Amino acid sequence: MGKTLLSRVFRRCLDLVFSVMIMVVALPVLLLACAAIKLDSPGPVLYRQWRGGRDGKPFQIIKLRTMVDGADGLGPAHTQRSDPRITQIGSVLRRWSIDEIPQLLNVLAGQMSLVGPRPNLVADVARYTPRQQGVLRARPGITGWGQVNGRGSLDLADKLELDLEYVMNRTTLRDLTILVRTVRAVLNGRGAK
Repeated sequence: MGKTLLSRVFRRCLDLVFSVMIMVVALPVLLLACAAIKLDSPGPVLYRQWRGGRDGKPFQIIKLRTMVDGADGLGPAHTQRSDPRITQIGSVLRRWSIDEIPQLLNVLAGQMSLVGPRPNLVADVARYTPRQQGVLRARPGITGWGQVNGRGSLDLADKLELDLEYVMNRTTLRDLTILVRTVRAVLNGRGAK
């Protein structure tokens, strides 16, 4: 078995083991968040959106709904911290990244990894330059190099540069470092939108 294949198998095993562990630990928080979403505003608890995955293949990302139902039709897709479409509970869920927990289902389905380039909207992926398309060589992640180096405060081009650098230099040790830095960033609430 080649080093690259072994690395991919190991990374996938880590994704599966850590995803199940996180889901079990986060289940009470997830249930409370779902109840709060239902009490805060009408509409579904989960939100699905088409994103560009590995090799540009579209998939539906799953998140907890943090905006009013139908928000996609009310304004730009790239939100700001003061976006009026964000619900009261949505701002709390975003600050602590609780809205991202359902993406573990995307990880279990093999559409995402715990660590990798953040998946962008299909329309954004269609506008990638040939250089930026390099990020599509990796499975997208719940967190990534761009997330721990700016989170929501970077523009798309800067995030893509960081993600491209990650794709070209990724290692298991780097992935573990990113996971630790992600936990710190979430606990500090830095850069969340």
